[in-house]
Amino acid sequence: MPTVKQLKTLFILSFWATKMYLPVFLVRIDQRTKNIVILAGEENEIIIYLNGKSRYV
Repeated sequence: MPTVKQLKTLFILSFWATKMYLPVFLVRIDQRTKNIVILAGEENEIIIYLNGKSRYV
């Protein structure tokens, strides 16, 4: 299960991605690290860590 901080960050980032007309193709939790991975658009990969911070890859 994702943490509350991860869920808040996921909501905000999903909102901004769709506001920029980027389709969100995949939202998944990495079972090894418990990070959330988002694939949006053609080249955007976002990782949300357990503490709610995110990083664009």
